[in-house]
Amino acid sequence: MTEPTDTVYLIDVDNTLLDNDRIIADLRQHLEEAFGMASADRYWQTLERLRTELGYVDYLGALQHYRNDESLRGMKDSRMLLMSGYLIDYPFADRVYPGALDALKALRQRGPVVIVSDGDVVFQPRKVQQAALWDAVEGRVLIYVHKEQMLDAIAAAYPARHYVMIDDKLRILSAMKAVWGARLTTVFVRQGHYALDTQAIAAYAPADITVERIGDLVDYQWPALPET
Repeated sequence: MTEPTDTVYLIDVDNTLLDNDRIIADLRQHLEEAFGMASADRYWQTLERLRTELGYVDYLGALQHYRNDESLRGMKDSRMLLMSGYLIDYPFADRVYPGALDALKALRQRGPVVIVSDGDVVFQPRKVQQAALWDAVEGRVLIYVHKEQMLDAIAAAYPARHYVMIDDKLRILSAMKAVWGARLTTVFVRQGHYALDTQAIAAYAPADITVERIGDLVDYQWPALPET
């Protein structure tokens, strides 16, 4: 896109379009069944450490660190080599929220829709593609480490007079609103553990629009968006 359009709709993936909490629960169960509780806990500790270091969740990177930990018998276990396959081949399409694809279709009738997600450059794109979300937005996918810090890049890639950001995290919505102000309409989707964390919600101002589930946007009666 080179010429500004009226409105571009930006939308998150994890716990907005895709039930990422369910994916994590399935992964945890698989790890516990394959390697035992202690090894599974070690993997999650490694994952959280990498999240702190990198700023995003790196499932495959954590697996690499897990394998290299000599205190784990898993490094000598051929089943460990199959864990990456479990992640890459996971049936992500089964975890798309009800109504999510219809919501994307409805949004596309209003303007360009762009997936804007945080994550690594291997697993996150695979997740978006395998869930059929990539095609649903006609390949308009941006993946960053911290998307709220990449507003100039987003605007350069998809110029618009106004933006709508749809996300399950008020923290992200508030950070983007602080920069773009009236140029941005924020939509808070109350799905997933972040959106239901009352303490986290209380720390930020309410979004411009709140819906209980992504499917609510299929027939949503949008108010007139500001002209900027």
